[in-house]
Amino acid sequence: MVRTSFRALWLPILAALGFFAITWPAWHWLWLEWMSNEYYSHGLLIPPVAAFLVFQRFRHDQELTYRLGQGSVYGVVVLGILLAIYLYYLQQRAYYLAAFAAIGILAGLIWAIGGTTAAKKLAFPIGYLVLMVPLPFVDRVTLPLALFTGYCSGSLVQLLGMDITIVGNSISLPNADLVVGAQCSGVNSLITLLALLVLVAYLLDGPVWSRVVLVLLAIPLALLGNIIRVATLLFVARSWGADAAFTYYHDYSGIFFFVAVLLLIVPITRALHFGRLRADVI
Repeated sequence: MVRTSFRALWLPILAALGFFAITWPAWHWLWLEWMSNEYYSHGLLIPPVAAFLVFQRFRHDQELTYRLGQGSVYGVVVLGILLAIYLYYLQQRAYYLAAFAAIGILAGLIWAIGGTTAAKKLAFPIGYLVLMVPLPFVDRVTLPLALFTGYCSGSLVQLLGMDITIVGNSISLPNADLVVGAQCSGVNSLITLLALLVLVAYLLDGPVWSRVVLVLLAIPLALLGNIIRVATLLFVARSWGADAAFTYYHDYSGIFFFVAVLLLIVPITRALHFGRLRADVI
């Protein structure tokens, strides 16, 4: 049985307290973003998921607990560099870069306290935190995606016999004129689905190529689901008017189509030769 030394207990606790004290401004910014940025509202769930994965790693591998307090000098060097980078970005008010640096500080702490082995075994839970950080340039892709979604959705309903006119992201129906805006770009679904598929790829047994393909599928799945959603919205607008389409259908259809895409994950993972949940993480 592996015995846990007193040093292995108090050193991680002190390191965790110091980490949160130093990086509190970044966490405060992240909280405000999660509460106000619709594209990253899922970010609130990522830290608990990462913490659970770390807990499971320690539960399945008692050697990790034993290694705490037997760190690496390389980790200390990396920790110092990332701390300087974090403080610089914080002073420049580049909060999203400071948040990335804070994640690096956490990785450096683990390396410095637990050594290279602990850093490798906890690499995914720590790296997964990257997906919680809102990127400032996301808004720039909403218009191109809205244009793409509007064209594809309009073309689909034209193919099915509906009389419409498409000009950019504007779609003219016989009884209404609609604009495919940022909310219909599908960026929200894409970012959330990417975070989910990265987690699924980690939790399931499977070859490396399957994991890569599954993560990459987040893009076409999110885009396809959003195109079909907007196409059905056009049918609702044509049949019952724009008010019915945007007042009722628009708000609830997004959830429905996202759940439909999630249901596709099961047959997709089977087709990609994934196995059961990994025993070392659950």
